[in-house]
Amino acid sequence: MSDSFNKAELNQLLAQQALKSQKKHLNNKFIRWFKALLIPVIFLVGCEFLVRNGYIDAYLLPAPSSLWQSFLDLVHSDLFTHIYMSTWRVFVGFIIGSGLGLIFAIWVGLSKEAEAYLEPTFSAIKSIPSLAWIPLLLLWLGIDEGSKITLIAIGAFFPTYTNTVAAIHNVDKKLIEVGKVYRLSAFQRIISIILPAASPGILTGLRNSLSLSWMFMIAAELIAATQGIGYLLSDGRETSRPDIVIIAIILLALLGKVTDSLMKLIENWLLRWRDTLQK
Repeated sequence: MSDSFNKAELNQLLAQQALKSQKKHLNNKFIRWFKALLIPVIFLVGCEFLVRNGYIDAYLLPAPSSLWQSFLDLVHSDLFTHIYMSTWRVFVGFIIGSGLGLIFAIWVGLSKEAEAYLEPTFSAIKSIPSLAWIPLLLLWLGIDEGSKITLIAIGAFFPTYTNTVAAIHNVDKKLIEVGKVYRLSAFQRIISIILPAASPGILTGLRNSLSLSWMFMIAAELIAATQGIGYLLSDGRETSRPDIVIIAIILLALLGKVTDSLMKLIENWLLRWRDTLQK
């Protein structure tokens, strides 16, 4: 009887503990959402108050409540086409740029000879602003998709390259020695030891590359595009439509956040073996 009674008490205690843990998790999640939304909500309410009471002219900054109708008008025209084109350009440019960045970074990170030849050139090119590339790309590739994707690829290249080289250089030499003790080939050491050890830095570089891809996409579309979010920004400026400009900026923020969150999920899944303070 006492054993069954103790088991019943234990099960009840475990159930209560699980319920408390679930409530704590929900409360923490609510608090995180509250903190994340607090500043945007205060900003929107403040803008609404200032515009509605005449402190700011509506033609300079439309009231947030009036943006909804402008957004619906864009939805009924070709908004999703603009979103698709910008997302497609970012995706292709990011894949090309970050892929090349990984290849060159692994080469430079593992070869002192390659580092001596390539690192000075890449360091110089890295400091060139994105807008400086546009005239040259337009001359070489015209105003078609090639120039836009190339510009985005340039932006995506350097964060991946820089972070990957640094991550490879920071791999513990003792791990390499262990691989040599087990008589792993150079290729096996790269795949089994160096890349896994450098993966946190590599994934950080990829996330930074994705963020820069969106920035370079805007630079490309502002100059030469008839579709895309950058084109919406330019069109809103030329037609004196601040509502369109603001909607385009909000779309950029949302798309950037969504893609970064997806990259973070991939990063957490790939690095699930780590025992770190925060996951």
